[in-house]
Amino acid sequence: MREWLRVSERDQVVIALRAFTAGETIVLEDGTQLALTEDVPAGHKILTRPVAEGDDVLKFGYSIGKAKAALQPGVWIHTHNLRTGLKGLLDYRYEPVQQTASAKTPRRQTFQGYVRPSGEVGIRNEIWVINTVGCINKTCEIIANRANAMYRGRIDGVYHFSHPFGCSQLGDDLRFTQKLLASLANHPNAAGVLVIGLGCENNQIEQFKEAIGEADSRRIKFMKSQEAEDELEEGLALVEQLVEYAETFERETVPVSKLKIGLKCGGSDGFSGLTANPLVGSLSDRLIGLGGTAILTEVPEMFGAETILMNRAADEAVFGQIVSLINDFKQYFIRHNQEIYENPSPGNKAGGITTLEEKSLGCTQKGGHSTVTDVVPYGERVRGTGLNLLEAPGNDLVSVTALTAGGAHIVFFTTGRGTPFGGPAPTVKLSTNSELARRKKNWIDFDAGRLLQDKSMDELTDELWDRMLDIASGEARTHNEENGFREIAIFKDGVIL
Repeated sequence: MREWLRVSERDQVVIALRAFTAGETIVLEDGTQLALTEDVPAGHKILTRPVAEGDDVLKFGYSIGKAKAALQPGVWIHTHNLRTGLKGLLDYRYEPVQQTASAKTPRRQTFQGYVRPSGEVGIRNEIWVINTVGCINKTCEIIANRANAMYRGRIDGVYHFSHPFGCSQLGDDLRFTQKLLASLANHPNAAGVLVIGLGCENNQIEQFKEAIGEADSRRIKFMKSQEAEDELEEGLALVEQLVEYAETFERETVPVSKLKIGLKCGGSDGFSGLTANPLVGSLSDRLIGLGGTAILTEVPEMFGAETILMNRAADEAVFGQIVSLINDFKQYFIRHNQEIYENPSPGNKAGGITTLEEKSLGCTQKGGHSTVTDVVPYGERVRGTGLNLLEAPGNDLVSVTALTAGGAHIVFFTTGRGTPFGGPAPTVKLSTNSELARRKKNWIDFDAGRLLQDKSMDELTDELWDRMLDIASGEARTHNEENGFREIAIFKDGVIL
């Protein structure tokens, strides 16, 4: 088994594939023996070439930061001797690069989905209960739980997604909440939706109907709790009507081009950019090659790698949208007097990620090598196929919610640290290392760490492709579905009265 890995021949660092102690020796590509001067945890970086103070240290063939002092081969590279090279707002130029995305043509190119009257396709036949305001979370939860027990086996489930907003919000902050919830209401995995309001909130049902747009009265029902004599009884009666409507749908064969996947990473480690993220990128390229859609988000985790995405823009107009996406998010940090490049998190650092550049260069690999076709504002739905960039922060719950609202049928979530949560859509957890997959079997759906052992990228892409189509066809369920972990979180940026 390999003990270390150099990602690009330009890199001065290699990645430790196991933990090393000071004094151990590694043998480099040219046969040179290098003695380590410090302990190096698995997933962390070992310097193999001298670097002068202030010079760039390269990983993935790009700079991941500046040396804080002159560094000699054999040292452990981390926060004690490497700093970010990022600062301030930047000017960007469109310098398109020749796209090299190529994907193997898979054997399976269809799945069994539910075709909705709109022409969209769902992969689940569920009823969703959406509250306009946080005051009635418990009411909605009781209705969903009772209905789930009543109609088990007739549909794929009745689910409520708790949130604290919808009242005392002003301006854009309220509009963010309305857009996000409206996009969830329009998701095709929900055969039917019950919208429950209180009656006195800012997010009035009449306003919320405008955010939803034209809606089929058979699919979306509305109820104001303050006007109902018994809101539980009336709510359950409305769910019954929605279940009867949902039962009119049956799975049928549809092309994989109808599928939309969300791309997300969280609790990353030093292996994220070597295994799970490029694997998801390979899957994304394959789906896009067949006319499907992939959605990449976590804007602050594009900082430092944004030019790679900008230069893959479909045209100069899309390039301009990406520039605005990046700079607007930087202004959000500045507006709140926060350091733009205050990342990665403590868990990321413990896992071997030192700077935001390093995290971003690994993070963006989930987007593969495809052309960026569009940029989608927060809370809105994806409009076209191909690789779409979605405005949302890096926070796991907020971004997975935004990906689902954007239209993702399945979210692929890569992690080196592990997490149990899931969004409203099936959330596939891919471990970046095999130890995590063995230890947290009830969290992890797919072991991408095998790329460092006995599996090739093509082999694991084939395996993940089949898993994706099995999930889409209802033949497999993710751990978050089996465990009942379905949550949402809404981006907050404004005043609460």
